[in-house]
Amino acid sequence: MTTSEQLFTGRTAVVTGGARGLGLAMASALARHGAQVALLDVLEDVAASARALSEETGAAAIGLHCDVTEEDSIGAALDGVETELGVATVLVNAAGIASPTPALDIGRAEWDRMLAVNITGTFLPAQQFARRAIAAGLEGAVVNVSSMSGEIVNVPQTQAAYNTSKAAVAMLTKSLAVEWLPAGIRVNAIAPGYFASDMTRDVAASDPQMAQEWHSRIPSGRMGEPDELGDLVVYLASDRSRYVVGQNVVIDGGYTLL
Repeated sequence: MTTSEQLFTGRTAVVTGGARGLGLAMASALARHGAQVALLDVLEDVAASARALSEETGAAAIGLHCDVTEEDSIGAALDGVETELGVATVLVNAAGIASPTPALDIGRAEWDRMLAVNITGTFLPAQQFARRAIAAGLEGAVVNVSSMSGEIVNVPQTQAAYNTSKAAVAMLTKSLAVEWLPAGIRVNAIAPGYFASDMTRDVAASDPQMAQEWHSRIPSGRMGEPDELGDLVVYLASDRSRYVVGQNVVIDGGYTLL
């Protein structure tokens, strides 16, 4: 697909976790294909990210503070989206956290936080998005961000909580896809491998040996670049993929093949 294909003209897309990293890269791809974009994030620089995105792409973009684990926060953010841009018909759930705490050491609070952000923080925005689109008589598309870590136990890091939460995102995607398709809401997920995001760069900087281990296990010989997710997200969010339902599409440079 080329940026000349305005697949989302007149449509509004919401991207959670959109202030930076993979979320911002996916939002940029949607904007380049004609979408108006709302970035939702707990980070204070979300508004600045939206302004930069608008300047870069020429698309209307807003940045709103939102905690994806809190229903009232999500509702207030989506109210703001509707006031500024209209009812959203695309949702990308990119908000997420990770931790390498071993299973023997992880505390209940950290475990609960991982599940709250990664799985509850995927479900609640999707639920409110779908309710609003259906009430407005609109069809919509949800793209959840799971992980290859929901498919395999990738080492050497220990991350049972993260792996579990991302496996749950994949099953949630399938369940919502079946339940909501008759109402015109199509749900899919992408499962990225190692990408050169802010999060993985931080890990690589603090533990070069682990980063080298990651590289050695990727058949492509490198991490993915954030913009390489763009075409996949655009495809799954657009009508081009209208017969793709409930899939968890792995994009990992071949990592899970070995």
